[in-house]
Amino acid sequence: MRESAAIAAGRLTAAASRALRLGGGTTLPGRVATVVAPGIVRRLSARLPHGVVLISGTNGKTTTARLLGGIFDAAGLVAIHNRAGANLISGIASALVEHATLAGEPRGDLGLFEVDEAALPAAVDATQPRAVCLLNLFRDQLDRYGEIDIIAERWRGVLKRLREDATVIFNADDPLVADVGRTFTGRTVTFGLDGAPDGAGVRTLEHAADSRYCYRCGRPYEYTMVTVSHMGHYHCPQCGATRPAADVSARDVRLHAADSATLTVAWDHTALSLSTNLPGLYNVYNVTAAAAGALGLGVALETVGRGIMATAPAFGRGERVTIDGREALMLLAKNPAGFNEVLRTVLAGEDAAVVLIAINDLIADGRDISWLWDVDFEMLRGRARAIVVTGIRADDMALRLKYAGVDAGQIAVEYDGAHALTRARAALRDGERLYVLSTYTAMLQLREIMTRKGYVRDFWKQ
Repeated sequence: MRESAAIAAGRLTAAASRALRLGGGTTLPGRVATVVAPGIVRRLSARLPHGVVLISGTNGKTTTARLLGGIFDAAGLVAIHNRAGANLISGIASALVEHATLAGEPRGDLGLFEVDEAALPAAVDATQPRAVCLLNLFRDQLDRYGEIDIIAERWRGVLKRLREDATVIFNADDPLVADVGRTFTGRTVTFGLDGAPDGAGVRTLEHAADSRYCYRCGRPYEYTMVTVSHMGHYHCPQCGATRPAADVSARDVRLHAADSATLTVAWDHTALSLSTNLPGLYNVYNVTAAAAGALGLGVALETVGRGIMATAPAFGRGERVTIDGREALMLLAKNPAGFNEVLRTVLAGEDAAVVLIAINDLIADGRDISWLWDVDFEMLRGRARAIVVTGIRADDMALRLKYAGVDAGQIAVEYDGAHALTRARAALRDGERLYVLSTYTAMLQLREIMTRKGYVRDFWKQ
C-alpha cells in the first residue's frame, strides 16, 4: 500500500508541476515518492526484466543515453529513461514512478539512466545495474566536485560493489577513466577512436587538458594522437602504462562541420559504416560509447546502426530550432574541454559566424566561473562577425572575449535573454545560421523563451 501511495503521489506531483509550469516534473516526483516509500528505487529496479544500465561522465551523458535509447527501441526493447536529464537519484525515481503501475510493476523492459558523476555510487547502490558506462572525466563545477581525481577515486570504490555479472563499458582514450576501468575484475568492454579526422589527431595537449600525468608513476604521458582535450592514444615512457586496445572502435571518421558526421564502428571482426546528425568529434565519442554499451549487452551491430541513425539530438545539444525563418543550432558548453570542442565544431564550417553565448553561474552550472579563462576563445578572433552575450555572467563573458582579442565592436551585451535572441537573430544575413552556446541553466532559460514563442516544445516532451 505504501508503494502504491508513493507512485500515486509522485504522479500527482508531476502533473501539478507541469500544469502550474513549475518545471517538467522530472525531479520533485521522485523526492516525494522516496519520502513516502523509502527504497522504492531499489524495488522497482529489481523488477525490470533486463535490469538497469547507468551512464556517467562529465560530458555526453544525455546524448549517449539518448543514442542507447534509440538502439534499444530498434531492438524492440522498452527503456524506462530519464530523458529530460534529471540525473540524480530523484530523477531516476521520477522516471521509475512515471512508468510503473500502481501495483509497482514497471511498464518497461530495462532502466536506462544517465547519472551525475558524483551521484554514481548512490545510483549503483540503489539500482544494482547490469551495466555501467563510463564516458570521460573533465574539470567541471570545481565548487561541487573538486578535482577529477576525487571523482575517479569514488568510481574505483563503486566498481568494487557491482554485482558479479555486471559489465563495465569504459573509454580507453581517457587515461583516468581507463585507469579506473582497469580496476574492475569482471567483464569489461572498451571503446575509443582508432584514427582521427583531419584537423584532429595532433600530438600536443592543449593547455586546458586535465589528465597529463601517469596515474601509476606520475610521469607525463606521451601521445601519438590527441583527439579531445586529454583523450587520445597515450603511453607512459617510464612505467609502460598505455592505452588499452578498444573493443569497439570508431574508424574512418569524417566530420561535416556543425551538421553531421560519418564513421565506421568496428567490433569483433565486423564493421558497419553509419552516419549521425550529431555534430563534432565529441559526439563521435558519444556514438561509439552508445554502440559499445549496446554491443556489450548483446544487441546486433546492424540494430545498433539503425538505432543510432534514427536518433535526433537531445534538447540543447545539437538541437536545431527555426526562429522566424532562420535556423539556430543550440550547443551546450559547460566546461573548458566541452567549450573548446563546440567552438571548433562551429568554426569548422564558418568564416564569419554569428554567435549567442549565454553564461549562468547557478548551482546546476557551478558557481565558480574561472573556467572561462581556460576556454580558447581566441579561436573567435577574426572568425566571428557578431557575438551577443547574455546570462547572469554576461559581463564576465564579454570581458573574456575582449582579452581573447575579439574586436569590442563585434560584442554586444544583452542581459535579457529574449532581447539577446532578437538581437542575435537580427544580425544574421541571408542563408546564415545562429549558433547558441550556453551553460546548462542558461540553455533551459533560452528554451523557455523559445517555448513561449512556439519555436520548440517543453524539454520534458522531447
